[in-house]
Amino acid sequence: MTREYHPLTAHRLETGTLYHLPDQDRERVRIDSPALAVMTDLRQIPAATIDLEAPLDAANRFMIRHGVRLLLVTNDERQVLGLITANDVLGEKPVQFALERGINRTEIRVRDIMTRRERLEVLLYVDLIRAEVGHIVATLKRMGRQHALVIDSSGDGGVQTIRGIFSASQIARQLGVTIQTTEVAQTFAEIETALGR
Repeated sequence: MTREYHPLTAHRLETGTLYHLPDQDRERVRIDSPALAVMTDLRQIPAATIDLEAPLDAANRFMIRHGVRLLLVTNDERQVLGLITANDVLGEKPVQFALERGINRTEIRVRDIMTRRERLEVLLYVDLIRAEVGHIVATLKRMGRQHALVIDSSGDGGVQTIRGIFSASQIARQLGVTIQTTEVAQTFAEIETALGR
């Protein structure tokens, strides 16, 4: 049986209309909050992906347009081949690659600059169930990275699936610390200083 839907009545926005602020009663994320509170869960938020053969400048534009600093590099079967970050795109890697190959920057593809799958370190979702934000901070600091991928093998016949992403800049925002990140070591040193640790 097909259900019939009727349009709702539209109204005019009144002068002086305000917008809601986040609920002030909600507890702010703290260093001892559950780690999953600061993970971008890809079951709820679509992964930002890009093709292996995409031009590097297209990756940069995509990141800017979507407000992300990491793209999963995937193929047509949704398999993750690697990742590329804003630091990869805007850093020295493209300049060095272009100089070594004697090519123009516009000729560089994502595949030329990305971090390949076999070089990625990942966290297991099962290890995060009892972990706290402080564990993630310590892990990113030790890894010297802005991001950490989280994999889950509990679905799809035990196939590894990227379940989520931790981001140093997102964690800093959620902790309520104003910082400018250039590299993870500075970022977390600043967070720890701001938190009085």
